[in-house]
Amino acid sequence: MTLNARVITTVPDRVWDVLADGWLYPVWVVGATRMRDVDPHWPAVGAKLHHSAGVWPLVVSDNTEVLECVPGQFLRLVARGWPMGEAEIALTLTASGASTRVEIVETPVSGPAALIPEVVTSPMSKVRNVETLRRLAWVAENRAKA
Repeated sequence: MTLNARVITTVPDRVWDVLADGWLYPVWVVGATRMRDVDPHWPAVGAKLHHSAGVWPLVVSDNTEVLECVPGQFLRLVARGWPMGEAEIALTLTASGASTRVEIVETPVSGPAALIPEVVTSPMSKVRNVETLRRLAWVAENRAKA
């Protein structure tokens, strides 16, 4: 399990707007390269993002599914990327004045990635999620209001 946090200089609603727009997933998630489809009820429980990851020609198509959602506050996902496996991702948004503290927790749950010792996987996840939160901040802070 890895935990990363970042304060984003905008209100939680603006951050949530990015999370709730499934088509933006590859813009802020490190490793996701393209969207193939977004379930119309995203980010409701059970909704899926159909995405691809990797660099052509080594692209893997899989999905990410919502396990739990509290709009504006919390999103728990299972991200699939077989043959590597699956990871649960939890994103928590907490208002902090005119800013938002975002925490991301990632835990490998199945497949080969879940068998690798945490001492090996944790540093890689930590670095990837620092960049993921940086990208999320750029989009949330600079995206024009819809």
